[in-house]
Amino acid sequence: MRRHLIALVLGLTLLAPPAWSLEIGGVTLPETLSVDGQTLLLNGAGLRKKFFVKVYAGGLYLTEKSQDAAEIIAADAPMAIRMHFIHDGISPEKLKGTWNEGFDNATGGNTAPLKKAIDEFNGLFTKEVREGDVYDLIHQPGRGVTLEIAGKAVGTVPGLDFKRALFGIWLGDKPADKGLKRGMLSRD
Repeated sequence: MRRHLIALVLGLTLLAPPAWSLEIGGVTLPETLSVDGQTLLLNGAGLRKKFFVKVYAGGLYLTEKSQDAAEIIAADAPMAIRMHFIHDGISPEKLKGTWNEGFDNATGGNTAPLKKAIDEFNGLFTKEVREGDVYDLIHQPGRGVTLEIAGKAVGTVPGLDFKRALFGIWLGDKPADKGLKRGMLSRD
């Protein structure tokens, strides 16, 4: 009887789905994120580089995998971007400057309608980014985009137009990093 129980436990353990992850740039990104009980799947990932420096490993999480950047940007569906920082010591000012450049590129220079939301978003970044920090930008319909740092909510910026501009930083026609965009869309 005891042998049968041990065999059953071992068999069930072997049948359990493995916890998948993706290693990129020395960082491990999980295959799924849980947002309010809903599972988001890692659509793709890549490295954000600036002048040959690895800044962060970035992953795009969706409810269903997609390679259509325009559709992802436009969608009012749960999704997230995870940034796992590799580079150490990014000041809040440098980060805000980078966000502003990204919003400018994502909107074709028309950031005026989003000024309040962008300012609110920039106000969430008050601490220097350290190597190993994990920032999640989570969009939830009807709620907006929530910034989580190390799994703790820092603040939420409402508005679908803001979400579209934010995700356009990575997935738009003028992305922050073309290689990262390809990786997030699983095209590498």
